[in-house]
Amino acid sequence: MNEPFFPPPSIDPIKNLRSLERLRVYDSLMINADRWRKAHEYHRQRQNIHYQSLDQPGIVYGLGVRKIEAPQEVSAQFRNMLWVQVQPGIAIDWEGNPIVVPEAIDFPFTLPQFSSDDPLTVYLVVSFRDPENLSKKNAQETFLETFRLDQKTVIPIHGEVELCRILWEPGTTKIEKPQDVLFPKPNQLDLRYRLQAKSRPQANVRIGALDNLPQNTKDNLSSLMACVSALYPAFQGVEEVGSVLLRTQQSVADYDLFYLSDRDFQTLKEREFQILKDYLKTGGVLFIEAPTGDRSIESLSALIPEKLNIGSLTWENLGKDHPLRRQPFLFVALPEINRYPIEVWHDGGGIILVEGELSAAWGFDEELFLSRNDIRTAQEFGINLLHFAWQRRNLTDLLS
Repeated sequence: MNEPFFPPPSIDPIKNLRSLERLRVYDSLMINADRWRKAHEYHRQRQNIHYQSLDQPGIVYGLGVRKIEAPQEVSAQFRNMLWVQVQPGIAIDWEGNPIVVPEAIDFPFTLPQFSSDDPLTVYLVVSFRDPENLSKKNAQETFLETFRLDQKTVIPIHGEVELCRILWEPGTTKIEKPQDVLFPKPNQLDLRYRLQAKSRPQANVRIGALDNLPQNTKDNLSSLMACVSALYPAFQGVEEVGSVLLRTQQSVADYDLFYLSDRDFQTLKEREFQILKDYLKTGGVLFIEAPTGDRSIESLSALIPEKLNIGSLTWENLGKDHPLRRQPFLFVALPEINRYPIEVWHDGGGIILVEGELSAAWGFDEELFLSRNDIRTAQEFGINLLHFAWQRRNLTDLLS
């Protein structure tokens, strides 16, 4: 599952009205309800900014969902609805607000309105509700922070925490408990996409490639991105590899690393080379891969400086202090793929040239030749590539 990346708190006063404004306290200051509220709102804002900066929203514990029969106390008009029960638990939304469900809550699903014969995904979400913003005011001295359960047919937004989803088929009038919780079928409760509250990654990294990239290569790149958060939790990889038509600079602007095979590079047009030159100037990194032993590496090493107008480019092997060897994983020797060690050259800027089938070791080995150690080693070096690309781009942005 490709988890969403939640943005850090905004410092734009137009988009984020929660600027840190403190109450100035002095002797003889008169405390009224407005000033008291302002003083406490300041601490809530600091807490929320702290949570958004370091953590991501999700479920802390509990909040299970089970199918039930219609409760006896509901009126007859609601008995034909499809009921589930949400169990007690705690979640935190994207602003850092705690959502506490202290006891089991019965919730009725209504059948969605289908506009076609295609199945429709329905989401059950919980969201925080500030009692200050509720229309019904409580005359008591204290009140509980509360929550709201909703049924939706659109992907949950940042203020909502998903509890379950159902892929509903037209004509179906029931909800079922899944026989296999890891592979639920249509019309069954699906809990696989619930997010758990956790520390936020430092960055969300992306790979782009030409739109004519072979499917097996795209699958291998996607497999690398899928393992990023498990091997290096400071990063979160976007599993979907971007399919790019090199028509404008904006087409590659969102990618930290751009993949090209040796054949793809040699077939690019002048306009496409210009786009890649501009991409390199903004801090992007080109990862160019050539197979072992077919001598294409020699023509590539001469063609790259010519086409990208780099000048007298000097290719260098990776020294022991090069970031690609050390961050975040240490490599004394470079990975071997099918008993052939890869070779890596760097131009001192944003171009990385690899001889060897490194990307082929990132995904599923159909012929089962590669050992688990070889695959993991190749993936760790792939994460070093991503870390190098992110760091180069991030530092370039900070100097812009």
